[in-house]
Amino acid sequence: MAPKRSGVFLQNACLQHRYIRDQDLSNVVERPERLRAVNIGLAAAIAHLEELLEDTATPNGSATAEYSTDETDLAAALGKMKLESADGAGGSTSSKIPIVQSQATVDLLNNAAVKFIHGDIDGDVYLGTLKKWAKESTDKIAQGGSEIPEGYSQGDLYRSIAAIQGALGTTCEAVDAVIGASRGEGKQEDQIHRAFVAVRPPGHHCGEDTPSGFCFVNNVAVAAAHAHLKHGINRVVIFDIDLHHGNGTQSIVWQINEETYRQKLEQEAGAPNVKPGAQVFYGSIHDILSYPCEDGKPELVQAASVSLHHAHGQFIENIHLQTYTSEEHFWSELYAKRYIQVIRKAEEFLDATGGPGDDVMVFISCGMDACEHEYESMSRHNRKVPTGYYYQFARDTSVLSDKYAKGRLVSVLEGGYSDRALISGAMAHLAGLTDLPEGKQVDKAIWDLGNLVELEKATKKRRGGRPSLPAPGSTRQWIERTLSILAPLDTSAASILSSARSAPPMSMTLRDRSKAKSATSTPTRGVSPAPASAKQKPKGRKSVGTPSTEKPPVGSSTSSSDDDGSGATQDKVKVKRVILKLSQS
Repeated sequence: MAPKRSGVFLQNACLQHRYIRDQDLSNVVERPERLRAVNIGLAAAIAHLEELLEDTATPNGSATAEYSTDETDLAAALGKMKLESADGAGGSTSSKIPIVQSQATVDLLNNAAVKFIHGDIDGDVYLGTLKKWAKESTDKIAQGGSEIPEGYSQGDLYRSIAAIQGALGTTCEAVDAVIGASRGEGKQEDQIHRAFVAVRPPGHHCGEDTPSGFCFVNNVAVAAAHAHLKHGINRVVIFDIDLHHGNGTQSIVWQINEETYRQKLEQEAGAPNVKPGAQVFYGSIHDILSYPCEDGKPELVQAASVSLHHAHGQFIENIHLQTYTSEEHFWSELYAKRYIQVIRKAEEFLDATGGPGDDVMVFISCGMDACEHEYESMSRHNRKVPTGYYYQFARDTSVLSDKYAKGRLVSVLEGGYSDRALISGAMAHLAGLTDLPEGKQVDKAIWDLGNLVELEKATKKRRGGRPSLPAPGSTRQWIERTLSILAPLDTSAASILSSARSAPPMSMTLRDRSKAKSATSTPTRGVSPAPASAKQKPKGRKSVGTPSTEKPPVGSSTSSSDDDGSGATQDKVKVKRVILKLSQS
């Protein structure tokens, strides 16, 4: 089998996702600076991998050229580099591992995949209200009020609509590229078979109309819907390796599978045949003690513990992280005997639904917050993984996608808050997504602690916004090459950050905290208990295996719990049926 080419997708609009209510960022963990840490890790991975791929892509094209640490020489060399972008202008680093600086975006109110996931009975109430909150946020703050709707935790404000729409557009662009490559579209030298999409805000806590845990829309779910509606992908595998359970993704997957199963039963009863609906496997490896389960709410704990296969059309697997005592214990006991089961269950799902095929695609919701280098305040229960986990899981998932999905694999960034966790996790994960020539192996020592410290020092920004350059001979060549890859990314991001700071606020985001923690408390992802429900929910409709989270009804100042086990009412399920029928016509 020919090696698969990996690529990176970035979106500068995501840098507009920032806190703007005041200048105190001491307790704000979700902010655009986190994306620079990811870029450092990706640049470091590329610097190492391109040597193994026999293409160091030095500015002068020589594989053996020496790298200069002189700022003038480096700037001149960088000027000769070219970054790939969606419109053909701007950027790239290595011809072997392209970086696509995407300008793709979607209109929340005018996109079939977004409506497929986040549409509701009254049209686009949630999506329209999200834009309305953003539009009104500036005036509300100026008047001394809160931009956060009543009933939500009064948390954080960000410029988010451009970021949200850009994140969705870029993720869908990666889907188009990967599927196109698998079907032989485009020039071979331009094809990308596996993609890592570094976008924020994250998405896996967001249900159909339930923003929580920094998530406003569900990036991976929308990307899967895009693959289904545009490219005929009817079987989807979603692996979630964030520290926290992706309750929103599981809720959405449950609804999609429920509708497809209902159609199947109707056909068996004699109803006319229709275009096949989507079937989705959702498998998560997470800490059951952390958000959204840390308060012990039974419906959320049960949802994060479900293991259900081939029953009522559902394919769900949840595995809880355990404390490891040594690297040997982690790999030989936990990974080999426990965590790998999520991939085995996905194989069972694919075998039971038709085996390998052109209608299969694999996604990873890749959160780096389970990494050994994450803040203790975020990973408080010692349910961690070594950095190499992000490498090995990517390798094992790549094998799965090669066998069943013609290599189609898109990994999308979720959580991760410590710079060191993001740098090391991104470095290891991209390395794992990359096929190497026979006989070549990744040097896993590149994400050892000593190398991380050296890399952090080399990439630390000085006054004026430029990274500090190492003295000649003070770092190895791969760190110097990392700087040359990172520099144009920093330059591109600087203009966005500058305009974002000076422009009026464009939008907002919510940051829920468990038990309404104060501004001086430990930063966590959590949700404040919503007031008692003001609505009567249809009974017996949903299972405890599918809740998203609590919320007030969208567009209303009256709080209510709209969670009857799946995050959708019977009316909303009817809308899903209408959308599915339209997509099948």
